[in-house]
Order: sequence, then structure tokens, then C-alpha cells
Amino acid sequence: MSRVVLSIGSNIGDRPALLRSVTEALADRIVAVSPVYSTAPWGGVEQQDFLNAVVVAEDPSLDCRGWLELGRQLEAAADRVREQRWGPRSLDVDVVTCHDSDGSEVLSDDAELTLPHPRAHLRAFVLVPWWDVEPQATLTVDGTRRPLTEWLAALDVDEREGVRRTEYRLEPPR
Repeated sequence: MSRVVLSIGSNIGDRPALLRSVTEALADRIVAVSPVYSTAPWGGVEQQDFLNAVVVAEDPSLDCRGWLELGRQLEAAADRVREQRWGPRSLDVDVVTCHDSDGSEVLSDDAELTLPHPRAHLRAFVLVPWWDVEPQATLTVDGTRRPLTEWLAALDVDEREGVRRTEYRLEPPR
């Protein structure tokens, strides 16, 4: 069994439906789904605001690379096109952190799958929704494990306040 934290985002097309496609695909593997937040785009490219959320899921048949591949499949199903770094996208599914069957955090510096996500600690649009569903969670950066609250506190106030809760819900039908 592996446990994963996925950050999902969309800023073109039917954004709520595209995010919902992830929770519908994961269905019974979902442990928790955060509220949906609206955030300004990150990376300096002029574009529409994103809708972002975090999904925590478990699956006995997937390892961390399996989660990465599943995320890519979900992006492809949403017609994700990778034309511009930090550019607009129909669906973005990032593996933030992954834990293996014994609960150990998987660390990887592989170019294809860096774990934990190398910029998660800098992004309020990842940390705020994640904290909503796992307030006791920790994140390891450069060998230092800290609670999410500490990573959030280290961010600029404007970065944190730029993550605005919406009325959208993503819980899959049970």
C-alpha cells in the first residue's frame, strides 16, 4: 500500500469539472479531499486564476511511480498540453509526497519524480489545502522535516492570503 498527497489544479476549461474528474477517478482510494481554493497563477505567466485542491489517497497496488503515471493519465484525459512552463493548463496533478506500505516517506531526487515535490514548501496553494485535511502533516525539505504550519508561517503573508476558499466541492459520490 502507498499513501500519496496530490495537488491538483486547473485554470482553463470547466475548472471544477476537471478537478472533479480526479476525485471521480480515484473514488474509493480517497482518504481526504480538501476544499477548493482560488489562487493567482504562480511563475509569472499572465493567465486566469487557478482552482486548486489537495487529495490524499491510498492504493495497495500503486507505488510512487504508479501515482505519477496515474496523474499523467488523468492530465491526458483532460487534454493537458505542456507548451509553456507554469503556463495555463486544463489539469495539473502533482505528487507532493508519497509514503510506502510501512508508512515511511519516500525520498527521491530522480529528475522524473522528485519527492517530496521540490517546491511544495514554497506554495501556499499546496500547503493551505493540505493543512485543511491533514493539520498534523509534516513535509521534508533538504533533509529537514517540519510541520506544515511551520512551512506556512515561513511564507509571505500575501502568498498565504492569496489562497481563497471557494464554494466548490470535490467529494466523489459514495
